[in-house]
Amino acid sequence: MGHKFKIAGWISLGALAGVLTTVSIQTVARGNMAPLPLEELQQFAAVFGLIKSDYVEPVDEKKLITDAISGMVSSLDPHSQYFDKKTFKEFREGTSGRFVGVGIEITQEDGLVKVVSPIEGSPAYRAGLKSGDLITRIDETAVRGLTLNEAVKRMRGEPKTKVILTIYRKDENRSFPVTIVREEIRTQSVKSKMVEPGYAWLRLSQFQERTVDDFVRKVEEIYRAEPQLKGLVLDLRNDPGGLLDAAVAVSAAFLPENVTVVSTNGQIDESKFVYKAAPEFYQRRGNDPLKRLPAAIKSVPLVVLVNEGSASASEIVAGALQDHKRAKIMGSQTFGKGSVQTVRPLGPDTALKITTARYYTPSGRTIQAKGIVPDVMLDETQDGNLFAALRMREADLEKHLSNGQSEEQKDPARVKARDEALKKLEEESKNPPKERKPPEFGGDTDFQLQQALNQLKGRPVVVSKTQTERKDPPKDN
Repeated sequence: MGHKFKIAGWISLGALAGVLTTVSIQTVARGNMAPLPLEELQQFAAVFGLIKSDYVEPVDEKKLITDAISGMVSSLDPHSQYFDKKTFKEFREGTSGRFVGVGIEITQEDGLVKVVSPIEGSPAYRAGLKSGDLITRIDETAVRGLTLNEAVKRMRGEPKTKVILTIYRKDENRSFPVTIVREEIRTQSVKSKMVEPGYAWLRLSQFQERTVDDFVRKVEEIYRAEPQLKGLVLDLRNDPGGLLDAAVAVSAAFLPENVTVVSTNGQIDESKFVYKAAPEFYQRRGNDPLKRLPAAIKSVPLVVLVNEGSASASEIVAGALQDHKRAKIMGSQTFGKGSVQTVRPLGPDTALKITTARYYTPSGRTIQAKGIVPDVMLDETQDGNLFAALRMREADLEKHLSNGQSEEQKDPARVKARDEALKKLEEESKNPPKERKPPEFGGDTDFQLQQALNQLKGRPVVVSKTQTERKDPPKDN
Protein backbone atom coordinates (compact mmCIF):
# COMPACT_ATOMS: atom_id res chain seq x y z
CA MET A 1 0.00 0.00 0.00
CA GLY A 2 3.02 2.24 0.13
CA HIS A 3 2.56 3.23 3.77
CA LYS A 4 4.30 2.16 6.95
CA PHE A 5 1.34 1.28 9.12
CA LYS A 6 1.00 -2.19 10.53
CA ILE A 7 -2.64 -2.02 11.55
CA ALA A 8 -3.11 -3.38 15.07
CA GLY A 9 -4.91 -1.21 17.58
CA TRP A 10 -7.95 -1.30 19.78
CA ILE A 11 -10.61 0.67 21.51
CA SER A 12 -11.86 0.16 25.01
CA LEU A 13 -14.89 1.67 26.61
CA GLY A 14 -16.15 -1.44 28.38
CA ALA A 15 -17.75 -1.44 31.78
CA LEU A 16 -15.14 -3.87 33.05
CA ALA A 17 -12.07 -2.05 31.83
CA GLY A 18 -13.31 1.43 32.68
CA VAL A 19 -11.01 2.97 30.10
CA LEU A 20 -11.58 5.14 27.07
CA THR A 21 -12.02 4.71 23.36
CA THR A 22 -9.08 4.60 20.98
CA VAL A 23 -8.69 3.72 17.32
CA SER A 24 -5.05 2.69 17.14
CA ILE A 25 -2.47 1.98 14.50
CA GLN A 26 0.75 0.30 15.52
CA THR A 27 4.00 1.44 13.91
CA VAL A 28 7.71 1.26 14.50
CA ALA A 29 9.32 4.23 16.21
CA ARG A 30 10.30 7.05 13.89
CA GLY A 31 13.89 8.14 13.67
CA ASN A 32 13.46 11.86 12.92
CA MET A 33 13.07 13.15 16.46
CA ALA A 34 12.42 16.85 17.08
CA PRO A 35 15.18 18.91 18.79
CA LEU A 36 15.08 18.59 22.58
CA PRO A 37 14.51 21.66 24.82
CA LEU A 38 17.75 21.41 26.82
CA GLU A 39 16.98 24.15 29.36
CA GLU A 40 13.67 22.53 30.37
CA LEU A 41 15.28 19.08 30.54
CA GLN A 42 17.98 20.46 32.84
CA GLN A 43 15.22 21.81 35.08
CA PHE A 44 13.55 18.39 35.07
CA ALA A 45 16.86 16.77 36.06
CA ALA A 46 17.28 19.32 38.87
CA VAL A 47 13.81 18.55 40.27
CA PHE A 48 14.51 14.83 40.03
CA GLY A 49 17.77 15.31 41.93
CA LEU A 50 16.12 17.39 44.67
CA ILE A 51 13.41 14.79 45.20
CA LYS A 52 16.07 12.08 45.43
CA SER A 53 18.14 14.00 47.96
CA ASP A 54 15.64 16.02 50.00
CA TYR A 55 12.35 14.11 50.08
CA VAL A 56 11.24 12.91 53.52
CA GLU A 57 11.83 9.26 52.65
CA PRO A 58 13.64 7.32 49.90
CA VAL A 59 11.87 7.19 46.56
CA ASP A 60 11.91 4.63 43.76
CA GLU A 61 13.81 6.19 40.82
CA LYS A 62 12.03 4.08 38.19
CA LYS A 63 8.62 4.96 39.59
CA LEU A 64 9.50 8.66 39.58
CA ILE A 65 10.45 8.53 35.90
CA THR A 66 7.43 6.39 34.97
CA ASP A 67 5.05 8.73 36.79
CA ALA A 68 6.63 11.74 35.09
CA ILE A 69 6.21 10.16 31.65
CA SER A 70 2.63 9.14 32.43
CA GLY A 71 1.78 12.65 33.59
CA MET A 72 3.33 14.24 30.51
CA VAL A 73 1.42 11.96 28.15
CA SER A 74 -1.92 12.07 29.98
CA SER A 75 -1.87 15.88 29.89
CA LEU A 76 -2.27 15.76 26.09
CA ASP A 77 -5.75 14.26 25.66
CA PRO A 78 -7.87 11.45 27.15
CA HIS A 79 -6.60 8.80 24.73
CA SER A 80 -2.83 9.21 24.76
CA GLN A 81 -1.22 6.87 27.28
CA TYR A 82 2.12 5.52 28.46
CA PHE A 83 2.10 1.72 28.75
CA ASP A 84 4.28 0.19 31.44
CA LYS A 85 4.87 -3.56 31.41
CA LYS A 86 1.53 -4.39 33.06
CA THR A 87 -0.71 -2.05 31.07
CA PHE A 88 1.01 -2.97 27.78
CA LYS A 89 0.22 -6.64 28.46
CA GLU A 90 -3.43 -5.75 29.16
CA PHE A 91 -3.55 -3.66 25.98
CA ARG A 92 -2.33 -6.56 23.86
CA GLU A 93 -4.80 -8.92 25.52
CA GLY A 94 -7.63 -6.53 24.68
CA THR A 95 -6.49 -6.30 21.06
CA SER A 96 -6.42 -10.07 20.61
CA GLY A 97 -9.67 -10.72 22.44
CA ARG A 98 -7.78 -13.29 24.53
CA PHE A 99 -7.06 -13.41 28.24
CA VAL A 100 -6.39 -16.01 30.91
CA GLY A 101 -9.27 -16.48 33.31
CA VAL A 102 -12.42 -18.47 34.03
CA GLY A 103 -14.55 -17.28 31.12
CA ILE A 104 -17.60 -15.38 32.37
CA GLU A 105 -19.29 -12.11 31.50
CA ILE A 106 -20.12 -10.34 34.76
CA THR A 107 -21.81 -7.34 36.27
CA GLN A 108 -22.45 -6.12 39.82
CA GLU A 109 -25.60 -6.56 41.86
CA ASP A 110 -26.09 -5.54 45.48
CA GLY A 111 -22.32 -5.35 46.01
CA LEU A 112 -21.73 -8.87 44.65
CA VAL A 113 -20.48 -10.11 41.28
CA LYS A 114 -23.30 -11.47 39.13
CA VAL A 115 -22.73 -13.89 36.25
CA VAL A 116 -24.35 -12.46 33.13
CA SER A 117 -23.40 -15.52 31.12
CA PRO A 118 -20.56 -18.05 30.97
CA ILE A 119 -18.62 -17.99 27.70
CA GLU A 120 -19.46 -21.16 25.80
CA GLY A 121 -16.75 -23.81 26.15
CA SER A 122 -14.90 -21.90 28.90
CA PRO A 123 -13.83 -23.41 32.27
CA ALA A 124 -16.76 -21.64 33.96
CA TYR A 125 -19.16 -23.07 31.38
CA ARG A 126 -17.83 -26.60 31.92
CA ALA A 127 -18.01 -26.11 35.71
CA GLY A 128 -21.74 -25.49 35.43
CA LEU A 129 -21.94 -21.78 36.29
CA LYS A 130 -25.25 -20.24 35.19
CA SER A 131 -26.60 -16.82 34.30
CA GLY A 132 -27.78 -15.15 37.50
CA ASP A 133 -25.29 -16.91 39.80
CA LEU A 134 -23.82 -14.57 42.41
CA ILE A 135 -20.11 -14.82 43.30
CA THR A 136 -19.67 -14.09 47.01
CA ARG A 137 -15.99 -15.02 47.46
CA ILE A 138 -12.94 -15.35 45.22
CA ASP A 139 -10.57 -17.74 46.98
CA GLU A 140 -10.47 -16.35 50.53
CA THR A 141 -11.51 -12.81 49.61
CA ALA A 142 -15.09 -11.61 50.15
CA VAL A 143 -16.44 -9.98 47.00
CA ARG A 144 -18.56 -7.40 48.79
CA GLY A 145 -16.48 -4.24 48.93
CA LEU A 146 -14.43 -5.04 45.81
CA THR A 147 -14.84 -3.02 42.63
CA LEU A 148 -15.70 -4.92 39.48
CA ASN A 149 -12.16 -4.36 38.18
CA GLU A 150 -10.67 -5.75 41.40
CA ALA A 151 -12.87 -8.82 41.14
CA VAL A 152 -11.82 -9.34 37.52
CA LYS A 153 -8.13 -9.13 38.44
CA ARG A 154 -8.56 -11.75 41.17
CA MET A 155 -10.28 -14.16 38.79
CA ARG A 156 -7.62 -13.75 36.11
CA GLY A 157 -4.16 -15.26 36.51
CA GLU A 158 -1.70 -17.66 34.95
CA PRO A 159 -2.81 -20.64 32.83
CA LYS A 160 -3.42 -23.92 34.70
CA THR A 161 -3.71 -22.20 38.09
CA LYS A 162 -6.78 -22.74 40.27
CA VAL A 163 -9.28 -20.27 41.66
CA ILE A 164 -12.11 -21.15 44.05
CA LEU A 165 -15.35 -19.22 43.51
CA THR A 166 -18.08 -19.37 46.14
CA ILE A 167 -21.43 -19.26 44.35
CA TYR A 168 -24.86 -18.33 45.67
CA ARG A 169 -27.60 -19.66 43.41
CA LYS A 170 -30.87 -17.87 44.16
CA ASP A 171 -33.31 -20.30 42.60
CA GLU A 172 -31.81 -23.16 44.64
CA ASN A 173 -31.26 -21.02 47.76
CA ARG A 174 -27.81 -22.47 48.40
CA SER A 175 -24.14 -21.52 48.42
CA PHE A 176 -21.38 -23.81 47.21
CA PRO A 177 -17.69 -23.59 46.16
CA VAL A 178 -16.54 -24.25 42.62
CA THR A 179 -12.87 -24.89 41.81
CA ILE A 180 -11.96 -23.68 38.32
CA VAL A 181 -8.66 -24.08 36.47
CA ARG A 182 -7.81 -20.90 34.57
CA GLU A 183 -7.07 -21.10 30.87
CA GLU A 184 -6.82 -18.82 27.86
CA ILE A 185 -10.24 -17.45 26.95
CA ARG A 186 -11.16 -16.20 23.51
CA THR A 187 -13.99 -13.70 23.71
CA GLN A 188 -16.79 -13.75 21.15
CA SER A 189 -17.34 -10.29 19.69
CA VAL A 190 -20.02 -11.26 17.13
CA LYS A 191 -23.50 -12.63 17.80
CA SER A 192 -26.38 -13.29 15.44
CA LYS A 193 -29.83 -14.79 15.22
CA MET A 194 -32.88 -14.92 12.99
CA VAL A 195 -35.36 -12.66 14.76
CA GLU A 196 -38.18 -13.77 12.48
CA PRO A 197 -38.50 -15.37 9.03
CA GLY A 198 -36.59 -13.28 6.50
CA TYR A 199 -34.95 -10.93 9.01
CA ALA A 200 -31.68 -11.31 10.92
CA TRP A 201 -29.89 -9.50 13.75
CA LEU A 202 -26.09 -9.30 13.76
CA ARG A 203 -24.37 -7.74 16.77
CA LEU A 204 -20.74 -6.58 17.00
CA SER A 205 -19.70 -5.83 20.58
CA GLN A 206 -16.08 -4.92 19.74
CA PHE A 207 -13.67 -4.98 16.79
CA GLN A 208 -10.94 -7.50 17.69
CA GLU A 209 -8.47 -9.69 15.79
CA ARG A 210 -11.03 -12.46 15.29
CA THR A 211 -14.01 -10.19 14.61
CA VAL A 212 -13.84 -10.27 10.82
CA ASP A 213 -13.58 -14.07 10.65
CA ASP A 214 -16.43 -14.40 13.17
CA PHE A 215 -18.48 -11.82 11.25
CA VAL A 216 -18.06 -13.78 8.00
CA ARG A 217 -18.97 -17.05 9.73
CA LYS A 218 -22.12 -15.53 11.26
CA VAL A 219 -23.22 -14.04 7.91
CA GLU A 220 -22.72 -17.47 6.29
CA GLU A 221 -24.88 -19.04 9.03
CA ILE A 222 -27.60 -16.45 8.46
CA TYR A 223 -27.74 -17.12 4.73
CA ARG A 224 -27.74 -20.87 5.23
CA ALA A 225 -30.76 -20.46 7.50
CA GLU A 226 -32.43 -17.89 5.20
CA PRO A 227 -31.10 -17.79 1.61
CA GLN A 228 -33.74 -15.20 0.68
CA LEU A 229 -32.88 -12.75 3.44
CA LYS A 230 -35.17 -9.69 3.29
CA GLY A 231 -33.39 -7.47 5.78
CA LEU A 232 -30.48 -7.29 8.24
CA VAL A 233 -30.02 -5.26 11.43
CA LEU A 234 -26.35 -4.52 12.20
CA ASP A 235 -26.23 -3.73 15.92
CA LEU A 236 -23.34 -1.48 16.99
CA ARG A 237 -24.91 -0.18 20.21
CA ASN A 238 -22.38 0.15 23.04
CA ASP A 239 -19.65 -1.07 20.67
CA PRO A 240 -16.55 0.86 21.85
CA GLY A 241 -14.68 0.12 18.62
CA GLY A 242 -11.37 -1.66 18.22
CA LEU A 243 -9.12 -2.58 15.33
CA LEU A 244 -9.16 -0.18 12.41
CA ASP A 245 -8.66 -2.90 9.81
CA ALA A 246 -11.65 -4.81 11.23
CA ALA A 247 -13.82 -1.69 10.88
CA VAL A 248 -12.66 -1.26 7.28
CA ALA A 249 -13.41 -4.93 6.54
CA VAL A 250 -16.92 -4.86 8.01
CA SER A 251 -17.66 -1.68 6.04
CA ALA A 252 -16.25 -3.26 2.87
CA ALA A 253 -18.53 -6.28 3.29
CA PHE A 254 -21.54 -4.06 2.51
CA LEU A 255 -19.99 -1.46 0.17
CA PRO A 256 -18.94 -1.47 -3.50
CA GLU A 257 -15.27 -2.29 -4.02
CA ASN A 258 -12.69 0.50 -3.77
CA VAL A 259 -14.96 3.22 -2.39
CA THR A 260 -13.53 5.28 0.48
CA VAL A 261 -14.29 3.95 3.97
CA VAL A 262 -12.36 6.44 6.13
CA SER A 263 -9.46 8.86 5.85
CA THR A 264 -7.00 10.13 8.44
CA ASN A 265 -5.08 13.39 8.66
CA GLY A 266 -2.43 14.61 11.09
CA GLN A 267 0.86 16.44 11.42
CA ILE A 268 3.17 13.76 9.99
CA ASP A 269 3.02 12.25 6.49
CA GLU A 270 2.34 8.78 7.89
CA SER A 271 -0.93 9.98 9.41
CA LYS A 272 -2.36 11.19 6.07
CA PHE A 273 -4.07 8.21 4.50
CA VAL A 274 -7.25 7.01 2.78
CA TYR A 275 -8.61 3.54 3.56
CA LYS A 276 -10.76 1.95 0.86
CA ALA A 277 -13.09 -1.02 0.58
CA ALA A 278 -10.44 -3.28 -0.93
CA PRO A 279 -8.57 -6.34 0.44
CA GLU A 280 -5.18 -4.66 0.72
CA PHE A 281 -6.60 -2.30 3.34
CA TYR A 282 -7.82 -4.99 5.74
CA GLN A 283 -6.57 -8.47 4.86
CA ARG A 284 -3.94 -10.30 6.92
CA ARG A 285 -1.65 -13.15 5.98
CA GLY A 286 -2.51 -12.70 2.31
CA ASN A 287 -6.09 -14.00 2.39
CA ASP A 288 -9.32 -12.05 1.93
CA PRO A 289 -11.87 -13.28 4.49
CA LEU A 290 -14.70 -11.45 2.72
CA LYS A 291 -14.43 -13.67 -0.38
CA ARG A 292 -16.59 -16.27 1.37
CA LEU A 293 -19.50 -13.88 1.83
CA PRO A 294 -22.62 -14.37 -0.29
CA ALA A 295 -22.98 -11.73 -3.01
CA ALA A 296 -26.41 -10.77 -1.65
CA ILE A 297 -24.79 -9.10 1.39
CA LYS A 298 -23.90 -6.15 -0.86
CA SER A 299 -27.55 -5.32 -1.53
CA VAL A 300 -29.61 -6.69 1.38
CA PRO A 301 -31.70 -3.92 3.01
CA LEU A 302 -29.67 -2.80 6.03
CA VAL A 303 -30.34 -0.90 9.25
CA VAL A 304 -27.50 0.02 11.64
CA LEU A 305 -28.36 0.57 15.30
CA VAL A 306 -26.12 2.97 17.26
CA ASN A 307 -26.23 4.83 20.55
CA GLU A 308 -24.04 7.12 22.66
CA GLY A 309 -21.89 4.10 23.56
CA SER A 310 -21.00 3.46 19.90
CA ALA A 311 -17.50 4.83 19.51
CA SER A 312 -14.54 5.17 17.19
CA ALA A 313 -14.28 2.07 14.97
CA SER A 314 -18.04 1.51 15.19
CA GLU A 315 -18.51 5.18 14.22
CA ILE A 316 -16.25 4.58 11.22
CA VAL A 317 -18.57 1.78 10.04
CA ALA A 318 -21.74 3.77 10.67
CA GLY A 319 -20.30 6.88 8.98
CA ALA A 320 -19.13 4.97 5.89
CA LEU A 321 -22.46 3.17 5.42
CA GLN A 322 -24.36 6.42 5.97
CA ASP A 323 -22.26 8.52 3.57
CA HIS A 324 -22.57 5.90 0.81
CA LYS A 325 -26.33 5.63 1.52
CA ARG A 326 -25.92 1.89 1.99
CA ALA A 327 -27.81 1.71 5.30
CA LYS A 328 -30.30 3.58 7.41
CA ILE A 329 -28.64 4.61 10.67
CA MET A 330 -31.05 4.52 13.63
CA GLY A 331 -30.73 5.21 17.34
CA SER A 332 -28.95 8.01 19.20
CA GLN A 333 -26.06 10.31 18.27
CA THR A 334 -22.82 8.41 18.82
CA PHE A 335 -19.92 8.96 21.21
CA GLY A 336 -17.84 11.26 19.01
CA LYS A 337 -14.39 9.66 19.17
CA GLY A 338 -12.77 10.85 15.97
CA SER A 339 -9.04 10.62 16.69
CA VAL A 340 -6.43 8.02 15.85
CA GLN A 341 -3.78 6.76 18.25
CA THR A 342 -0.46 5.28 17.13
CA VAL A 343 1.29 2.75 19.36
CA ARG A 344 5.06 3.23 19.30
CA PRO A 345 7.11 0.59 21.14
CA LEU A 346 9.69 2.01 23.56
CA GLY A 347 11.17 -1.36 24.45
CA PRO A 348 10.13 -5.02 24.62
CA ASP A 349 7.55 -4.39 27.38
CA THR A 350 6.67 -0.68 27.20
CA ALA A 351 5.10 1.58 24.61
CA LEU A 352 3.58 4.99 23.97
CA LYS A 353 0.04 5.32 22.62
CA ILE A 354 -0.18 8.82 21.21
CA THR A 355 -2.86 10.66 19.24
CA THR A 356 -1.48 11.25 15.75
CA ALA A 357 -4.50 12.03 13.55
CA ARG A 358 -8.17 12.79 13.25
CA TYR A 359 -10.29 10.55 11.07
CA TYR A 360 -12.96 11.58 8.59
CA THR A 361 -15.96 9.88 7.00
CA PRO A 362 -15.99 9.41 3.19
CA SER A 363 -17.75 12.76 2.68
CA GLY A 364 -15.06 14.52 4.72
CA ARG A 365 -16.99 14.90 7.98
CA THR A 366 -15.08 14.87 11.23
CA ILE A 367 -17.04 13.32 14.07
CA GLN A 368 -14.61 14.39 16.81
CA ALA A 369 -16.58 15.52 19.89
CA LYS A 370 -19.75 15.37 17.76
CA GLY A 371 -20.51 11.82 16.66
CA ILE A 372 -22.60 10.29 13.90
CA VAL A 373 -26.12 11.71 13.74
CA PRO A 374 -28.63 8.92 12.98
CA ASP A 375 -30.97 9.20 10.02
CA VAL A 376 -33.77 8.23 12.40
CA MET A 377 -33.61 9.10 16.11
CA LEU A 378 -34.94 6.36 18.38
CA ASP A 379 -35.51 6.27 22.12
CA GLU A 380 -34.09 3.32 24.04
CA THR A 381 -37.51 2.19 25.27
CA GLN A 382 -41.13 2.97 24.54
CA ASP A 383 -40.99 5.14 27.67
CA GLY A 384 -38.16 7.25 26.26
CA ASN A 385 -34.41 7.62 26.77
CA LEU A 386 -34.43 7.24 30.52
CA PHE A 387 -30.69 7.07 31.26
CA ALA A 388 -28.90 7.94 28.00
CA ALA A 389 -27.82 11.30 29.40
CA LEU A 390 -25.67 9.50 31.98
CA ARG A 391 -23.42 7.98 29.33
CA MET A 392 -20.09 9.71 28.85
CA ARG A 393 -19.35 11.17 25.43
CA GLU A 394 -16.11 12.39 23.92
CA ALA A 395 -17.23 15.99 24.48
CA ASP A 396 -17.62 15.26 28.21
CA LEU A 397 -14.00 14.16 28.63
CA GLU A 398 -11.39 16.47 30.11
CA LYS A 399 -8.81 17.73 27.57
CA HIS A 400 -10.59 16.16 24.59
CA LEU A 401 -9.50 17.33 21.14
CA SER A 402 -11.70 19.91 19.48
CA ASN A 403 -13.18 18.92 16.14
CA GLY A 404 -11.20 21.69 14.45
CA GLN A 405 -14.36 23.30 13.14
CA SER A 406 -15.93 25.20 16.01
CA GLU A 407 -15.59 26.12 19.64
CA GLU A 408 -17.38 23.78 22.01
CA GLN A 409 -19.49 24.80 24.97
CA LYS A 410 -21.31 23.00 27.73
CA ASP A 411 -24.87 22.05 26.75
CA PRO A 412 -27.24 23.30 29.49
CA ALA A 413 -30.00 20.97 28.25
CA ARG A 414 -27.72 17.95 28.66
CA VAL A 415 -26.69 19.05 32.16
CA LYS A 416 -30.37 19.26 33.08
CA ALA A 417 -31.08 15.86 31.47
CA ARG A 418 -28.22 14.29 33.45
CA ASP A 419 -29.64 15.65 36.71
CA GLU A 420 -33.09 14.29 35.88
CA ALA A 421 -31.66 10.90 34.89
CA LEU A 422 -29.71 10.68 38.15
CA LYS A 423 -32.90 11.30 40.12
CA LYS A 424 -34.71 8.68 38.06
CA LEU A 425 -31.87 6.20 38.59
CA GLU A 426 -32.05 6.78 42.35
CA GLU A 427 -35.78 6.03 42.27
CA GLU A 428 -35.23 2.92 40.11
CA SER A 429 -32.61 1.58 42.54
CA LYS A 430 -35.34 1.20 45.17
CA ASN A 431 -37.22 -1.29 42.97
CA PRO A 432 -36.68 -5.08 43.16
CA PRO A 433 -33.72 -6.32 41.03
CA LYS A 434 -35.99 -7.96 38.44
CA GLU A 435 -37.65 -4.63 37.71
CA ARG A 436 -34.26 -2.89 37.36
CA LYS A 437 -32.93 -5.22 34.69
CA PRO A 438 -32.28 -3.28 31.45
CA PRO A 439 -33.66 -4.69 28.17
CA GLU A 440 -31.32 -7.19 26.55
CA PHE A 441 -29.97 -6.28 23.11
CA GLY A 442 -31.56 -8.64 20.60
CA GLY A 443 -34.21 -9.79 23.06
CA ASP A 444 -37.99 -9.78 22.75
CA THR A 445 -38.22 -6.51 24.69
CA ASP A 446 -35.61 -4.70 22.57
CA PHE A 447 -37.65 -1.64 21.53
CA GLN A 448 -35.03 -0.25 19.13
CA LEU A 449 -34.63 -3.59 17.36
CA GLN A 450 -38.39 -3.70 16.81
CA GLN A 451 -38.27 -0.23 15.27
CA ALA A 452 -35.38 -1.32 13.00
CA LEU A 453 -37.50 -4.25 11.81
CA ASN A 454 -40.41 -1.88 11.17
CA GLN A 455 -38.07 0.26 9.06
CA LEU A 456 -36.97 -2.75 7.00
CA LYS A 457 -40.59 -3.81 6.45
CA GLY A 458 -41.78 -0.35 5.48
CA ARG A 459 -43.98 -0.07 8.57
CA PRO A 460 -44.38 3.02 10.79
CA VAL A 461 -41.44 3.69 13.12
CA VAL A 462 -41.84 5.24 16.58
CA VAL A 463 -39.42 8.15 16.19
CA SER A 464 -38.05 9.92 19.26
CA LYS A 465 -39.95 13.09 20.11
CA THR A 466 -37.27 14.42 22.43
CA GLN A 467 -33.88 13.74 20.79
CA THR A 468 -32.31 16.41 18.60
CA GLU A 469 -28.94 16.67 16.89
CA ARG A 470 -26.12 17.96 19.08
CA LYS A 471 -25.06 20.97 17.01
CA ASP A 472 -21.78 22.84 17.40
CA PRO A 473 -22.29 26.48 18.40
CA PRO A 474 -20.77 29.08 16.06
CA LYS A 475 -17.36 30.50 16.85
CA ASP A 476 -17.23 33.83 18.63
CA ASN A 477 -15.91 36.65 16.47
